[in-house]
Amino acid sequence: MALMEAESGLCGDCGLPLVETTAADNEFAYDASITKCHACLAGARRVAAHQEEGGKTEGLKVSVFRRET
Repeated sequence: MALMEAESGLCGDCGLPLVETTAADNEFAYDASITKCHACLAGARRVAAHQEEGGKTEGLKVSVFRRET
């Protein structure tokens, strides 16, 4: 996966072109926003509870679903 990202020339995190985002002149050219996804938060809470119960996270996959109301 890392090889594919490097070959594509895109940052693996933000998806923007590395040739642009790594240029020294662009150090302060970007801004960011934060959004909380409540579905991802539910998944993170479940993983934290699993760890607190002594569960291991290796190979763990989390399925998030909307509760029935």
